[in-house]
Parts: sequence; C-alpha cells; structure tokens
Amino acid sequence: MPESSIIIIGAGPAGLCLARALSQRGLRVDVIERQPRAAVVAPAPDGREIALTQASMRILRELGVWEGIDASAVSPLRRARVADGDAGNGFEVDAETFGQAALGGLVANSDIRAAAWSVVEGDERIRVHFEAEVASVAAGSRRAEVVLEDGRRFEAPLLVAADSRFSSTRRALGIPVAMHDFGKIMLVCRVRPGRDHEGVAWEWFGEGQTRALLPLNDGLASAVLTVTGVEAERLQALDADALSRELEDRYRGRFGPMALEGEVHAYPLVATWAHRFVGPRFALVGDAAVGMHPVTAHGFNLGLASVERLASAVADSIARHGDPAHPAMLARYQRRHRAGSATLFLGTGLVVRVFTDDRLPVRPLRRAIIAAGRALPPLRRALADALLDDGPVDPTPRQRLRRGFEVLRPRVAGSRRLQ
Repeated sequence: MPESSIIIIGAGPAGLCLARALSQRGLRVDVIERQPRAAVVAPAPDGREIALTQASMRILRELGVWEGIDASAVSPLRRARVADGDAGNGFEVDAETFGQAALGGLVANSDIRAAAWSVVEGDERIRVHFEAEVASVAAGSRRAEVVLEDGRRFEAPLLVAADSRFSSTRRALGIPVAMHDFGKIMLVCRVRPGRDHEGVAWEWFGEGQTRALLPLNDGLASAVLTVTGVEAERLQALDADALSRELEDRYRGRFGPMALEGEVHAYPLVATWAHRFVGPRFALVGDAAVGMHPVTAHGFNLGLASVERLASAVADSIARHGDPAHPAMLARYQRRHRAGSATLFLGTGLVVRVFTDDRLPVRPLRRAIIAAGRALPPLRRALADALLDDGPVDPTPRQRLRRGFEVLRPRVAGSRRLQ
C-alpha cells in the first residue's frame, strides 16, 4: 500500500503547484489524475489567457515554474481600460502610476500547465498517477484514504482536492457549495487586429454582451465574448472569415480589421464557493475552493494564493505539532483564504450583475461607477496596486498599513486619458 505525506487529487496547475510547494518543504506527495499522461505533459491550447499578477509571478518563480515559461510567451499587460456602452466612456488603470512597465503578464493556460509539469516531473518527492479513476475517498480523525478503481489504496495524514470547481472529491466528502450559473457562455479565440493594441487590455460592457480584448505578443490579441448559449452556437458555426467580420462589428471597428488565428473555445460561466475549505484531514485549493467568474481575471491568481496559504499552514503545522493537518492550522488556512477571497468573489459577482444587466434602471448605476473610476485617482491606484503588489498574500498589519499609504499618496505620472 503506497503511503505518502500528502495526497492531492487533480494534476491541474493548482494541484501541480501545490505538490511542488509541499515538496520544497520536504514532504512527499502523491498526485492522483484521471487524465492520461499526454494530456498533462503536453497540454493542448485551450484558448484561455491567464492574467497573472506580480504576486502570482513571484509564487511561480519561487516554485521554479516561471523559468519553464518562455519569455516570448509572456505578454506584458501595461494598461487596462474599462468602458460601458460608448467605448470612449470609461477609465484606465496604468502601471506607470507606480513607475512600473506592466501591471502583470498574460500567459496561455496551457503554457503554465506545461511549465508546472516540467518542474514536478523532475522532483523525486512527487509521484503522479495517471489514468487513475477514484472509487472512493474518506477522511477521518487520524488518516485520509483514497481507493482507486483498480484497487490501489493511498493513505496519508492530509488529502487535498484540486479537481476543478465541479470537484467530485469535494462532493464525496460532503462539502456543500454555493453555485451560480450566469446563463452565459464565454467564447475565446486568438485574433490578429489591424491596429496596435499597445499592450492595453479592454473590458467593454453593454449592448447585451461583454467584450474583452487581451493584448498578446507578436501583434496578436485574445478576443473574449460573453453571450447567450444560442448566440454562442451561432458564432461557433461561422467560418473563419465570417467570424472575423462578426468580431470587427462587435468591437465597432475600434481595432481595425480582425483575422481569426486558431480555434474558438467555449466555456459556460459558473461561479462556485465551497461552504467549507477544510475538514478533518482534508483541504480544498484552487477552483475546488473558489471558482471565479472570469470578468476580473483573478481565478488562477486566487488558486496560487490558496497554494501559498495551504503550504505555509502545512509547514507550520509540522513545525508546531508534528502533523501536517493539525485542526488549528487547517482552520488558519481556511480563515485566511476565505478572508483573502471573499471581497474579490463578492465584488466580481456585483460587477457581473451590474455591468451585464442592460435594463434601464441599472444604467445610471453603471455610469456612476465608471465616473467614479475616472474622477478618483486613489481608486485607480488601488486597482493598480492589487495587480502590482508582489509581497506575501497575507501581509502583516504593518505591511498593509505601509502599502495603504503608498496607494493613497499622490503621484506624478504620465497618466493617459481614455480616448
């Protein structure tokens, strides 16, 4: 019977990054993955471009994952613009406000997954078991156990679920989840716009849809549309030329002619929040704990924050109690990750409700929020700071205070007005 210090179910980027973080602390890890080896070793492009904050890039560097991502595959995100209705009516968040070249970096999800695997593959403390279908899981006061369909059993003092926002492990352990289906589909595809995007990310609401354009290297961009299921089916049925013309029209020609590059991918928009992140001998990380709506582009950033928080809690638990899953340390992880996620999760839900509702009574509120973004420099600085802060995900009170002064302090920078 294989025995390990930690069992992780799910070899997605959050699960692999957690395995690496635990290994760096001297622990052995077994990762259980239902997909075949090839799907993890060489993940196919899935259309998703991950907007990494500076803190997330720091975590990836500390794990050794960042070095596995080719520099040419990292697209700098210099500025972000948010607009409602008329594209000229909005506000901008600029890295130059803090004297930085970029707010963060855009990296393809498949590149992050491949880089995470390249680090895990060479780590002798980590074993990944592919095509492993879980028959049952159990977590009690002393041990956690996983039984596979082929009869193999794994026991450990801690079991971690990292198997997506629709986690079967979470369900098997009896953890309820608050789930909201937004009734929309997100279509993503790479395009080549006729005009230079200048490293600016656009988020454009109104007219019954949400449009985003994410700047990529080599003159490319990622077009993101949030539409109804019927509209998504219609758009996916178009040939490349027809879809390119459709995108030009939906973006009102702002980026010139567009040429589709590659496949179109569709994702149903569902947000989830687990009622508990921990229990006796188990914990949830990544989307299994919090599954975000992508409108604020923070899903994987929160996933990496959960990795840092749980790995820290496990290390402290061993140091203080000789047990990686002491209840007090798991409770600390839950408390910190809930506190660090709740405001963003609730705020994202509010943004989605307000900015995707085209009913007449809601429009004045949207205009007021956009106007506040234009009129209040401290608000824009706070939004930029959330992306630029590369410190620990749980700073000390003193660090929080110092950072607050940095945000509020007026700065002279070549801020650009939204055209």
